[in-house]
Amino acid sequence: MNMIIKNFTAFTLISCLLLFATSANAESEIYTKYFSDLAVSGYDAVAYFTEDKPVKGDSDYSFEYKEATWQFSSQANLALFKANPEKFAPQYGGYCAWAAADGRTASGDPLQWTIINNKLYLNYNAAVKEDWLKDTEKFIIDADKHWPGLLN
Repeated sequence: MNMIIKNFTAFTLISCLLLFATSANAESEIYTKYFSDLAVSGYDAVAYFTEDKPVKGDSDYSFEYKEATWQFSSQANLALFKANPEKFAPQYGGYCAWAAADGRTASGDPLQWTIINNKLYLNYNAAVKEDWLKDTEKFIIDADKHWPGLLN
């Protein structure tokens, strides 16, 4: 009887650990750095479209969307985002677009960005962005096939 209890206890413990590991590995729909809930690392997602450059957001102009905090540089940009977040949020949740095309996730750097067909894409670093720019059309098709299944 004692052996049955030990086996049951071990089985229960292993099951709980596996359940925790699976849920801990599920990635958020929006990329945020560890120990942060800031989307786009606190950069203003609207500014890429309106100012054609990355602009740091301000905590005074914040909005919760898809379990992440989005910051904006102005009330006007906050209002634009609130009215149509899908228009301004980076594709693939702000994860690296090139990595998504390759069927995996990697962090997106808000300083390595492109707008293609009125959509914002982030890349891991400058070298990856250089590769991304060689065939964005193909990479977007591939990434669209993989997304959002990459998060499971």
